[in-house]
Amino acid sequence: MELRQLEYLVAVAEEASFTKAAARVFVTQPCVSAQIRRLERELGQDLLDRGGRTVQLTDVGAAALPHARAVLAAIDGVRGAVEDLSGLVRGQVAMGSVASSLSLRLPELIAEFSEKHPAVEISLSEGTTDQLAEAVRAGRIDVAIIGISAEPLTGLESIVIADESLIGAVGHDHPLAQCTSMTVEEVESHALMCLPSGSGLRAAAEAAWAAEGIKPRVAFEASDPRVLAQLAARGLGVAILPERFVLAQPEQLHPIEILSPHLRSGLALVWRSSGRIGPAARALVAQARTMLG
Repeated sequence: MELRQLEYLVAVAEEASFTKAAARVFVTQPCVSAQIRRLERELGQDLLDRGGRTVQLTDVGAAALPHARAVLAAIDGVRGAVEDLSGLVRGQVAMGSVASSLSLRLPELIAEFSEKHPAVEISLSEGTTDQLAEAVRAGRIDVAIIGISAEPLTGLESIVIADESLIGAVGHDHPLAQCTSMTVEEVESHALMCLPSGSGLRAAAEAAWAAEGIKPRVAFEASDPRVLAQLAARGLGVAILPERFVLAQPEQLHPIEILSPHLRSGLALVWRSSGRIGPAARALVAQARTMLG
């Protein structure tokens, strides 16, 4: 029995797919399938039911899964104890982030982490809040910075790293550039620009609009807030963006307060609340807690 066989078993059980499990552990699908077959032959029992549309655990597999997780967690504990004593963290950590977090100290966090832990290979990818949260839950990435709203972050541990008002932003030549504030009802009569569905900011904005009983027209969507800022600066409508992001660009954006106590959004650093998180990911969480929290 090999550790990689247990790792592949856990990955297939959690992904319900050989293909997704292979992508998660960075090997080919035939390799995952062959290793689990070897494990099954050694144990003399089928661990997986391959007959349906998704791969499911057999009763024997379900009984074995907690023990496989415990073994892998124990190995991680041994590595972590050794690395804590030696002061050297090794391995890989995959990080995800929504585009709006670029206004934070994310590049500085990654640079300082790489300098402090040169033996760790760190990668960064972007996505929407929904995409990143699911990737963390599935183990495809270790940690992520995502948007938060009223919905609970099920299956995730989190640190809130930003919580601020959402405001309107227009170009200096826009008719609303003479206004300093507007009501939520007034927002409804203007073409809006917002992050797409699946983002924490969009969920927060829609919750605020729903609380006021309105449904404004979102004319432009972009996953990058910098694109929304550029569109607003050209006079194409009112962009809904975090206050700090807007105030950092006074040369191209005029801020408009939207009078609603509900119109707030935030960012959180998240990681899985169950399963394994490696020493490198733990070190990144600790550093992020200090720098961004």
